[in-house]
Amino acid sequence: MLRYIIGAVVGAVLGYLYYKLVGCSTGTCPITSNPYISTIYGAVIGVLISIAFKK
Repeated sequence: MLRYIIGAVVGAVLGYLYYKLVGCSTGTCPITSNPYISTIYGAVIGVLISIAFKK
């Protein structure tokens, strides 16, 4: 369970950083134009990656 939480937190931080550093200049990008969506998307991807590295 701890692995999933760590994966979600790391993914959320990376998702927010992607929004902040890369982002979307026009505001029409569905994922990167909103910090909440990119953070949630990053958290979901982080959990999926942590599931993939299951022992």
